Amino acid sequence: MVSTSAVRVQGLWKRFGQQIAVAGIDLELPAGKFIGLVGPNGAGKTTTLSMVTGLLRPDQGTVEVVGHDVWRDPVAVKARIGVLPEGLRLFERLSGRELLSYSGRLRGLPGAEVDRRAMQLLDVLDLAGAQHKLVVDYSTGMRKKIGLAAALLHNPEVLFLDEPFEGVDPVSAQTIRGVLERYTASGATVVFSSHVMELVESLCDWVAVMAAGRIRAQGPLAEVRGEAPSLQQAFLELVGAQGRGAGADLDWLGGGAR
Repeated sequence: MVSTSAVRVQGLWKRFGQQIAVAGIDLELPAGKFIGLVGPNGAGKTTTLSMVTGLLRPDQGTVEVVGHDVWRDPVAVKARIGVLPEGLRLFERLSGRELLSYSGRLRGLPGAEVDRRAMQLLDVLDLAGAQHKLVVDYSTGMRKKIGLAAALLHNPEVLFLDEPFEGVDPVSAQTIRGVLERYTASGATVVFSSHVMELVESLCDWVAVMAAGRIRAQGPLAEVRGEAPSLQQAFLELVGAQGRGAGADLDWLGGGAR
């Protein structure tokens, strides 16, 4: 690794009109870890990941990935990262195999090496039987897996995933999980966003908690969880959601009342 930090963010801001999506956050994400960026819907996770990966220009602040500035040295950064964005858009009129071949050649990999890696990824991700099927006909789980394969094909140092398990069946989720655990075991870094605390707690060894565009806590999982019985409990306390409930104002709901 070029740096002991996979990602270093300082003073990052993003506004959309009057709405502040990300409010001056600082983040230091360690290399070689499985990192969860967690928060409720609308916390600013996707906006943050988009700025960190060079897809969205920040209003203020700096971002470094493995020691390279995302906006001053974009080519060096993009060569070192893989991205599975939210609302994954793929070339749907290509087959899964063609999509990987195109992605690999776009990255400048030799054709024979692209073919070798593509077949290995298709096998590991249980897509070999669907490699000649058009991506437009893939299920949600298959689309996530082929997107992950494309993001991994050039062997990036840091992999960014936005809600990678959203809408994915348990079998596909287990397959994706196995590939990601093998990837981080080799010393690479995974950063993924989620609002499912149980998933993050079972996968991650480092977390950052985000709410209302700000970082509420960051550090090793055990440190952020503290004395709470679970990450879910610690998360609810950190974002100020503890004790919120349906309340008596829904006394008309249920029981056959009209």
